[in-house]
Amino acid sequence: MMDEELVKELHLVHEQVCDALGSPIRLMIFYALSGKSRYVSDLAAELDLPQPTVSRHLKVLRERGLVNTRRDGPAVYYELADERVMEALELMRTVLRDRLRKQARITEKSAQAMS
Repeated sequence: MMDEELVKELHLVHEQVCDALGSPIRLMIFYALSGKSRYVSDLAAELDLPQPTVSRHLKVLRERGLVNTRRDGPAVYYELADERVMEALELMRTVLRDRLRKQARITEKSAQAMS
């Protein structure tokens, strides 16, 4: 039987991180914030999305502790709370790319065998 503490932690990881990153828009925001703080208007322009949409997604990321805010007078900057999440995203992208390459090779071999 799986350790009870591990099960609780996995549920929290899903609730606090995976669910928050479960939107392609939030992933794009995350990448846009990688290594630099940004205003919501800058993010909206870069992502070609309406500012209210970006703000709504930033709210989710902020509530889950994945982005921080910093005030500069009336302006609010957003920044990643922990760059290690970017490392995890990059690792997942690498896994996906490797899997897609493997599938492409299998498809190619299958097509060659049929011809």
